[in-house]
This record gives sequence, structure tokens and C-alpha cells, in this order.
Amino acid sequence: MDGQLRLRNARVAIVGVGGLGTPAAMYLAAGGVGTIALIDGDRVDPSNLQRQVLFTDRDVGRPKAAAAAERLSDMNGEVTIVPRALRLDSANALAELAGYDLIIDGSDNFPTRYLVNDAAVLLGVPSVHGSVLRFEGRVAVFGTTTGPCYRCLYPEPPPPGVVQDCQDAGVLGVMPGLIGVLQATEAIKWLCTLGDPLDQRLLVVDGLSMRFQSFAVSRDESCPMCATRRITSLIDYDAFCAPPMRAPDVAAMSPAEMASRLGIAPQVLDVREPWEWELCRIPGARLTPLAQLDDVMKTLDRRAETIVYCHRGTRSLQAARRLRAAGFAEVSHLEGGIDRWSVEQDATIRRY
Repeated sequence: MDGQLRLRNARVAIVGVGGLGTPAAMYLAAGGVGTIALIDGDRVDPSNLQRQVLFTDRDVGRPKAAAAAERLSDMNGEVTIVPRALRLDSANALAELAGYDLIIDGSDNFPTRYLVNDAAVLLGVPSVHGSVLRFEGRVAVFGTTTGPCYRCLYPEPPPPGVVQDCQDAGVLGVMPGLIGVLQATEAIKWLCTLGDPLDQRLLVVDGLSMRFQSFAVSRDESCPMCATRRITSLIDYDAFCAPPMRAPDVAAMSPAEMASRLGIAPQVLDVREPWEWELCRIPGARLTPLAQLDDVMKTLDRRAETIVYCHRGTRSLQAARRLRAAGFAEVSHLEGGIDRWSVEQDATIRRY
């Protein structure tokens, strides 16, 4: 009874109503958490449905926060659901997250993860971190009085291209569900003061081998966020996580610019994987998976104009730099990849 009363009186904010946030929200609502805020500025897309099981075909196009709030209220009418259809940023994060006992970070990008971490530490509220990629997931509780924060483990965002996101690398659809349920488990444990929380451990889940491993993590006594407290306000996290200035010898091309060069540029390379090529492609391109680029270079004209594209621009930028380093004279890549091409240039190109 004491635990159920603690849940009823608890206030939890969930940042990101996606693959992680939806299963976490479902179990917290079903478990009787009194107030749950859903913070997400996106709308439901058909590509979400294989892993964001809170939504249905009828929700496509609706704001995620509103659609999720409606469904959760149907599950348990005695909890208060607060939909916030907005993008969390440095200007609104402290106000949006103030007054909550716990934050669940269900975001899928580095700027939001650093933002949630810093806002939580400044507010003195723990956050339950979750992340997934391909067949692996990670869970930890950050920002407690004794444990580390996200910056202790990751003082700086990784260089561009080192870590692919789910858009490029993909994710096994059930992995976000598994990690989201674990986040809900940690939230309920924390709110009810039960068991041994993951506030000084990082849990790593390997979905292929079904191995669960936990690693001890401790506060970095030089961390500017949770230890020395040198950081006293939120910053521009998009700029913090942005790649360094692009090398001047690698040109970025917009979809409109690339469209004007199709049929003129003799070498258009698609550096995605074969399964992506089967889904969609830009006419006139040559499939050249990034891993095979070095071998394909031998068959290309180093003096001819070369345009490279991928899904969203990460792999194509890597490929363009490698081509320039190999002596190709005129190389550019499609900024935003074929996904941006579909939005701005050719709506018949399938998005995924």
C-alpha cells in the first residue's frame, strides 16, 4: 500500500514519446503513477509503428503527445496525463521539467540527451537514461546525490560519423520496448525506494545473445555538471553537438543543386547498403556501399565530378572525404541524403 501511494503521488516527465517513451509510459500509467507528462514535438509516422506500439494506423499524422495521452487515459483514467507537444530546448527545458520527481529520457539524439541531463542536474531531479542501436540497449539512472550524470560517462559528444543513429544503422523493433520497460522498472523502483537502482551502474543489453551485463560507474570528480558545478545554466546543445567546420575541400550539395547536376555529373555514388538501395534510389546512381568504397575507387575517374549520397548525409560525408584524400578532384555530397531529397525534390522516393 505504501508503494502504491508513492506512485499515486508521483510526478514523472517523459522526454520523447517514441520507441523508448511509449512502453515506459504504458507501464507507468498502468502502474498508477499519478501524473505523467509527455514531451514530444513530433507527429506519428508510418515508420514508427513497428516499435512504437502505443500508436495505430489511425494515429498517423497526429502529434505524438496528444495521441499517446488519449491512449494512456483509456488505459487508466485515474492518472493525470499532461501532453506537451513541443520540442524541448534550452529556453523551455527548466520550466517544462520543474516540479517533477523523476525524468525519463527517451530521446534519440545527443543534443537532447545532454539537455535532459543538464536540466535534471540543475533541478536536482534524477533521470532514467535509455538508448538503443541495432541489437543493443543501455539503461542507467543519472543525477542522483551519489551517482554520476550523463556527462561523467560521456564528457563530450562523439565526433560526427563515429556513432551512427537508428536512422542509419537501424534497430531491432523489440529492443526499444525492452529498454523502455527497463526504464519504467527503474522509475518504479526509485519512486518506491525499492531494490538496488542503476544509479551507479550502466546496464548493457545484448539482444542477439540475450546477455545482460552491468558495469560499475562512478561520478567523475572533475565533471563540470554534477561535481564541480561549473555549468550553472543550459547552453546551445545543437551547437555543442554539432560537427566541426566542414573541411573546405568537401562541398555540400542541396537537393535542388544535385537535381541540376543529374545527367551531367558522370559519377553519382550511393554509399548505402543493398537493402536500402532496394527500398529507393536516385536515378542514375551507382550502388557503392561505404565498406566497398576503396575497391570501387579503382574503377572511377579521379578527374571527373563525383556526387555521393546516403540516407541522411553522415556516410556520404565520410565517403566524400575519403575520395578527396584519394585524389579525386571534384567531390560533393548530398546534405541530408536521400531522405531530404524525398522531401524537397521527389516525393515518389520512399522514406524509411
